[in-house]
Amino acid sequence: MFVKLTQKLERGFMPWKEMFFENENTLKELGGRLVFAGSEKDDDNMMHIIIEFDSPDAMKAFAGHEELKAKRVAAGAMLETTEVTVFSSDSFTS
Repeated sequence: MFVKLTQKLERGFMPWKEMFFENENTLKELGGRLVFAGSEKDDDNMMHIIIEFDSPDAMKAFAGHEELKAKRVAAGAMLETTEVTVFSSDSFTS
């Protein structure tokens, strides 16, 4: 299942990007894979992410992972601004 997250950042995209690569294995262990992450061209503090999760349970495990939440906040993620869009089961990549 594919999920889009839109989130505001306090310190721009690079601290979040560094945090992601330091913790990528945690996401994989939870059943998720990053498909895309980037900030807007004219606003480095507005980030868009697409993650593919193995299942709804994997998405719940990611959302509830307190240690990873803390690391995301430390990297500047404003978790309270997160908007989540879950795509239909017909979604695909090529």
